[in-house]
Amino acid sequence: MGKQLALLLPAIVLLPFAGLLAAAESDILVPGAQVERLVDGFKFTEGPASDAEGNVFFTDQPNDRILKWSVDGKLSTWLEPAGRSNGLCFDRQGNLWACADEKNELWCIGPEKKNNVVVKDYQGKLLNGPNDLWIRPDGGVFFTDPFYKRPYWNRGPIQQDGQCVYFLAADRRTLLRVADDLQQPNGVIGTPDGKLLYVADIGAKKTYAYDVQPDGSLQGKRLFCEMGSDGMTIDNQGNVYLTGKGVTAFDPAGRKIAEIPVPERWTANVCFGGSDRQTLFITASTGLYAVRTRVKGAGSQ
Repeated sequence: MGKQLALLLPAIVLLPFAGLLAAAESDILVPGAQVERLVDGFKFTEGPASDAEGNVFFTDQPNDRILKWSVDGKLSTWLEPAGRSNGLCFDRQGNLWACADEKNELWCIGPEKKNNVVVKDYQGKLLNGPNDLWIRPDGGVFFTDPFYKRPYWNRGPIQQDGQCVYFLAADRRTLLRVADDLQQPNGVIGTPDGKLLYVADIGAKKTYAYDVQPDGSLQGKRLFCEMGSDGMTIDNQGNVYLTGKGVTAFDPAGRKIAEIPVPERWTANVCFGGSDRQTLFITASTGLYAVRTRVKGAGSQ
């Protein structure tokens, strides 16, 4: 893939997307901010996640690699092959967790780029295909497990009896199924205090909020909004960002407050990054996009 990456490098320019951004009216975006295409030419981008410095890591999932967009605007391939990684999330120790779709596993990748397979099944049966994840403050991991049949799989029929949400305790030994009544869970994000979890049921076109219990179980399921999502993020005001057709933001009460159009067929995922955490990075089909915001990513000071 090195040759392919070299072909991408000339495309790393800021190209403004002409169009009115309804988000400007809600004070989410910096006045006059435009969605900018940082780089394109990928097959399908997914899973953006920011490290402690604000560098953004994302996947070119069909091409089986994890890329890094540095705070100084440079693109590099960070890991290849990468287990067909999809959703990504950093823990507080600097490890990059990945939903490794190739063999339906959950990985923990250390700074030295060595991957450790942490979850490979549930009750002895192959997972559907971990898709997205969020790590709560104590290190426990929530992840969604929808079923999207992949052309590169060499496996039999679906083994799990549902498309569910799981919680892996911080000890990395206890794995619980915590939601089993969703059609097709996909995006997932939680609040910085670890007490509230949002799960997007993309199959039902709805997103739900849950109260997180100390053991990782979920209670108090309630409808957050009438929209599903591929990926999600949250800002320091508690606004939740959903994806699909562009980016749509909802306030903590579930009211739609902004729509940010993106010039791609599908917007897969979002995260806040940059050295000040005031840039919203967007993975959308063939490109990586960004827009400057007034708000910061959740947990930022």
